[in-house]
Amino acid sequence: MPDKKSYQQILKTTSLFGGVQFFSILISIVRTKLIAVFIGPAGMGIIALLNSTLSVLSGISGFGIETSSIKNISEKYKNEDLKTVSRTIQIVKKIVFFTGIFGMIVTLAFSKVLSIITFGDSSQTFAFAVLSVTVLFKQLSSGQLAVLQGLRSFRFLAKANLYGNLFGLLFSIPLYYFLKVDAILPTIIIASFSALVFSFYYSNKIKTEREKIPNSTLFLESKLIVKLGFMLTISSVLTLLSTYLVQIYVGKIGGLEQVGFYNAGFTLLNSYVGIIFTVMSTDYFPKLSAINSDNEKVRESVQQQAFISVLIIMPIIVLFLVFSPIIVKVIYTSKFEAIVPMICAGILGMLFRAVSWSMGFILIAKGDSKMFIKTAIGFNILSLLMNVSGYYFYGLEGLGISFCLYFLCHFIGLKIITKNRYNFYFEREFYNIHFICFVICFASFLVRFIENEVLKYGLFALMILLSFGFSFYEINKKMNLSEIFTSFVQRKKGKNDQE
Repeated sequence: MPDKKSYQQILKTTSLFGGVQFFSILISIVRTKLIAVFIGPAGMGIIALLNSTLSVLSGISGFGIETSSIKNISEKYKNEDLKTVSRTIQIVKKIVFFTGIFGMIVTLAFSKVLSIITFGDSSQTFAFAVLSVTVLFKQLSSGQLAVLQGLRSFRFLAKANLYGNLFGLLFSIPLYYFLKVDAILPTIIIASFSALVFSFYYSNKIKTEREKIPNSTLFLESKLIVKLGFMLTISSVLTLLSTYLVQIYVGKIGGLEQVGFYNAGFTLLNSYVGIIFTVMSTDYFPKLSAINSDNEKVRESVQQQAFISVLIIMPIIVLFLVFSPIIVKVIYTSKFEAIVPMICAGILGMLFRAVSWSMGFILIAKGDSKMFIKTAIGFNILSLLMNVSGYYFYGLEGLGISFCLYFLCHFIGLKIITKNRYNFYFEREFYNIHFICFVICFASFLVRFIENEVLKYGLFALMILLSFGFSFYEINKKMNLSEIFTSFVQRKKGKNDQE
């Protein structure tokens, strides 16, 4: 059955790349813990504002090349023949060099303005001037990683990410210990440089043919990549700008400590829980780009991806709801307990995000620039308004509620758009499964408010068993997990016997 193989491929890629990403998460947790312990919520607020500003600048100056190049490389990569994409890879590497230099110069030139806009004065002018080099580092490393992802070279991609994060952390530990807040600038620079070194190392393991590209050809092919990239830039910059404006608003109303709480909460939701989407998109986006002209194949691929995404994220949500107070204390400190209501409300939105995320890639894979830009503008304005309103009325918990409601709106909006433009739809079976997952997650959320400790934790245990049991049952129906496990054991045994 072809569907069975497709589901197995999704799960295989997720587990392989997810294993490496798990260690990346641990590294990120240790880094976050260091920041929380040595410089506290206020210091975390400074880091959040610096990184957000640099991300906006990188997004603007990068022209979306890192994503548009993945699409171009994966479309042209035929029969695993590097000759079909050698020219495109060369062009991508040239483009990211120029966009990186451009981004660095812009950051350096406007460092004083950026400090005044972000912090309300010129106190961080030197910081932005020094950190301008990280914009160049990020552009160059993103270009190398895009090549690996476009070629679906996941082993090298995973190692580049893992070792880049690991070495960045190892150098950061003594700096935070001895320098405290003064370690912020050198650690940001070291982390970006470490990512750059390993991205180049593993990208250069892919041996492509070098050829002299005429300027006319370079211009034409670059134009195609940049055209799609510009569309993606608008979307990513709007998202970053929306987050940036919310951070500034929270800082103006509640101070730097509240910005630190805001950033800590959304780091948990987007970086640690949301990592599952990053893992899945590694294979999903190149695969969808390769079949973008066939609506039927696109529908099947998106539905399969959404199915796996929902069933994997559901038990994670339940675990998070059960252990959120412990998770916050372990990753941060007891000072950050204020974010628990925020993340518990917000994490329910991940169930809607899993589906809208799967659908959102359709517009990018098809290169539907006009609709993509319209949705990017509309959804980001909605996100900004909802987050500002949420914080204004209900503080940090209001941000969690707005996060959840936003992804519900995002899911409904994308469902209408993809149905009208590409005749995309989910089968009834998927909606039934999604509804059951939502009921389990929402029930777990409500259990938090039970005062009787015995009843509360008894029901929590039941919810955990239910979530894992239901996910295992539904995934097993699609791909027969016992068969996969038996095959894996036999292969391992065969290798051992040969040795």
